[in-house]
Amino acid sequence: MSRKRAMIADTFCLKKRRRSAADAVTGDSHEGAADIRSSLQKLMTLFSRKLFNDSLPPVVLKHQLYSLHSDKTSVDKQLNELRASGELLMFQLGFDSEAFALVFAEDYRAKVLQGEAGRETLETVEKFLDKLIPGCSDLSFNKEKMLKEFLFTDSEITRLVKSGVLTVRDAGSWWLSIPNSGKFIKYFIKGRKAVLGMVKKSRYGEILKTELEGRRTTSHVKFQMKYHVHDIVGAELVECIQTTSGTLLRYVDGNNN
Repeated sequence: MSRKRAMIADTFCLKKRRRSAADAVTGDSHEGAADIRSSLQKLMTLFSRKLFNDSLPPVVLKHQLYSLHSDKTSVDKQLNELRASGELLMFQLGFDSEAFALVFAEDYRAKVLQGEAGRETLETVEKFLDKLIPGCSDLSFNKEKMLKEFLFTDSEITRLVKSGVLTVRDAGSWWLSIPNSGKFIKYFIKGRKAVLGMVKKSRYGEILKTELEGRRTTSHVKFQMKYHVHDIVGAELVECIQTTSGTLLRYVDGNNN
């Protein structure tokens, strides 16, 4: 376990790099930050549904949006508006404190109910979704809120954990979660590490963005390459340099990969 934890810690150490990195990739400025919904939809088209037998809703990590929009404050503000309106849900996936997953609420509802079909937990999960989606933007829930505000019993909370829509955070509190997301996390970690390795092993630790995006996926990279490129750029794990041949991605020393 210690080796696995070390790999996760190293791989997901989100460096605080120059904000200009995102600008270099897309050329987007503050005007481009206006349509976060459109950017989310674009990124979600890169999500590999077939990889999970269409059992998961399309998932985007919040920092991937930073590869398209340089104004992080504006991105975060608009995400909060989408969450407050009940259109978007955000999840702390548990493998890194800086990594947040984004899923459209209706996609989440559809996939959760699809997975719950015929199960004894269905009624309780439907009740939870009805309370959650209209505009609850919490990442986690304590026992007081679950009992007094959401009006769930202890046994119902147990069913919600069993269904996977909640996972234990600590004694008396739970994270909102995406059922069956363990395989997604596993593939994402391995993929990021492998793609960063490709950049590092390139000549001078640099590679053109278009060349990297054109690379064939491997047994360690199961998502589309563009999905991972948005990840490593948005997480500022590579530097982005504009050249006459296009955007150059440079490996950043200190990633511990």
